Amino acid sequence: MEMGGAAFFTEVAIEPLSSVIHSSLSSSRFSISHSPFFGIPRKTKKHSGITRSRISSNGGGVIIEKKEFEFKPLFDDYLKAMENVKIDRDSNNRSSNSLRKKKHFKGKEGEGNTKFADFEDFRVEKEEDRDKMIVKEKLERGVSYRKIASKKVTDNNIIQTGVKRKGEILDMERAAFKSLENEDNVIDKPRISRVDMEERIQKLARCFFYSLNAADINMPEWKFTKMMRSAQIRFSDHSVMRIIQILGKLGNWRCVLQVIEWVQSRERFKSHKIRYIYTAALDALGKARRPVEALNLFRQMLEHMASYPDVVAYHCIAVTLGQAGHMKELFDVIDTMRSPPRKKFKTIIFEKWDPRLEPDVIIYNAVLNACVRRKKWEGAFWVLQELNQQGQQPSSTTYGLVMELMFACGKYNLVHDFFKKVQKSCIPNALTYKVVVNTLWKEGKSDAAIMAVEDMERRGIVGTAGLYYDLARCLCSAGRCQEALKQIDKICKVANKPLVVTYTGLIQACLNSGDVQNGVYVFNYMQKFCSPNLITCNIMLKGFLDHGMFEEAKLLFLKLLENGSSVYEKSDYKDRILPDIYSFNTMLDACAAEKKWDDVEFVFAQMLQYGHHFNAKRHLRIILDARSAGKKELLESAWKHLVEAERIPPATLTREIFCSRLEDGDYNAALSCLLSSPWIEVNWTRILTENGHRFQEDALVALMHEVSILVARNENVVLEQLMRSCKEFLKPPRF
Repeated sequence: MEMGGAAFFTEVAIEPLSSVIHSSLSSSRFSISHSPFFGIPRKTKKHSGITRSRISSNGGGVIIEKKEFEFKPLFDDYLKAMENVKIDRDSNNRSSNSLRKKKHFKGKEGEGNTKFADFEDFRVEKEEDRDKMIVKEKLERGVSYRKIASKKVTDNNIIQTGVKRKGEILDMERAAFKSLENEDNVIDKPRISRVDMEERIQKLARCFFYSLNAADINMPEWKFTKMMRSAQIRFSDHSVMRIIQILGKLGNWRCVLQVIEWVQSRERFKSHKIRYIYTAALDALGKARRPVEALNLFRQMLEHMASYPDVVAYHCIAVTLGQAGHMKELFDVIDTMRSPPRKKFKTIIFEKWDPRLEPDVIIYNAVLNACVRRKKWEGAFWVLQELNQQGQQPSSTTYGLVMELMFACGKYNLVHDFFKKVQKSCIPNALTYKVVVNTLWKEGKSDAAIMAVEDMERRGIVGTAGLYYDLARCLCSAGRCQEALKQIDKICKVANKPLVVTYTGLIQACLNSGDVQNGVYVFNYMQKFCSPNLITCNIMLKGFLDHGMFEEAKLLFLKLLENGSSVYEKSDYKDRILPDIYSFNTMLDACAAEKKWDDVEFVFAQMLQYGHHFNAKRHLRIILDARSAGKKELLESAWKHLVEAERIPPATLTREIFCSRLEDGDYNAALSCLLSSPWIEVNWTRILTENGHRFQEDALVALMHEVSILVARNENVVLEQLMRSCKEFLKPPRF
């Protein structure tokens, strides 16, 4: 076979080169081994260009002159090379086995197989040269052979050891690609659908057990990482953003910050839209009413170009700060929005990148929200002036917020002026009419409020639940309870909250206006459609007591106690209303004000039975007044409750229980209560002088004797002071 000219070889021409060599050597009558051709190039110096390789045919032989060229293998070529090495290793094992068999056969046959033996020796020498070359290449590449002989070992030993270790190293290298040979390879598996991925995200975020929503905020990082990876989710920008959005809806803002921190610490997570993740976190913090955390996250976004805020991020932080009333921080955000970045970024690709923006209507509405919280009515005119300078027309929402600001500041005339301006420039929305109804309610114009709502309905504007709720409360305050109940049907069509909340608000409006009879009527009327909750009962309890209806309040309280006596399982708590600490405190104050100490004792005992605790600020004065009225049992029950709960009794209560027991002549019990409480310094002389008429002389003498015995055993400053005071008190007076 003859070939002339020159040919250029690249990495793609490896297989054609092996076929050319095979055909050329076959034509030159050389015996070719069936093992595949494979060679590993030597590691040499890189040249600046690719040189040519020339193949020339001269008669029966082929001369291949290989020049060095720069070679950058791809990952697919690396896999092909490793497959060829594996095939070469198997062929070497087969050739070594056949070699041993041939040598054994040569020893038996003698000189008859001389030609065949010579050829085998020639092939072995060639294979040994090739193995020696592979070992040297591995050594040059930095592969460590721990059991290769030192410099004193001969070349034959190096070749044998290298060939033996070569198979082990190739097996070790091939283990990195072991998954490519498995039948259940991840590449062959079908792609996870969006529905399945969303289910996994939902399960990770909102499940009751082993989920982020139920996770402890003090969880270690390794455990948090394990929980995140157990969901088998590909953590991309979309999946992380969905997790944050779900946690934001659940109100778990702490876990949102924990997810953000975990994402920042992952080196393997490369986000391409990190700004969207931060924006979702800002929205979640805003819904949870966490302005400080949102502002810290916003300032962190300003540190990097990839996360620099866009208009959506500015909207989120502005609304959050506006609802919280942080005026100064909100204006700082507006200045940042208009200014270039304080930190210089490397804008190599984006040379004309300019993140500066002008505030829009949403930003100015956030300013109005902050003004409402701060009651700064001058801010409304500043916002309208800024919108006029920028050529932006205020929306109906903007005018509604301006009217709400004037209503919060008590500028009712300006509310009506702005409402007329809204009617001329645009169509008012439900928020605008809601402010008008509240203004007319404050002015006592219930008929005008009804007319305003009817005008809204004629315009085709759908009212909100808050609008009809405010109108119903306005009518209840005016004593028009029947007309207010007619608004319930309209509220039910657009309301999201339970119906019991609406009725409770109407009852509160009736009681605030002083009309307790209408409040009772609404309370009885609501039980036809829904059961009152604990808040409703507490409002009625307070309303009865404020209007001097003690017996009605007592009946309602006893009804609540009856519900507690019929609870046998945990499921019974859902259907029955039990009194809380507010209910007991309200009844204790009312009974003490009415001087009904038997009722006070009963209510206090029931409070302890229901698991509520003694509060010194709230209950101590009532107990002391009951003791002055002769109710010692209430004092003893309070003392017993504190001792069983292992709480330190107040000093006033300890002094009173000491005097009460000493008055009964039980000096041992009086001394035991004194020793069980930590007293620092007590003016016993003043205590004995003020309560001397209650004590008997024999009791004081016995107490002084018992105290002297205890002081002789152990020194006690309080007991020593008590003994000296008793001696001074028992001294006969000098005339």
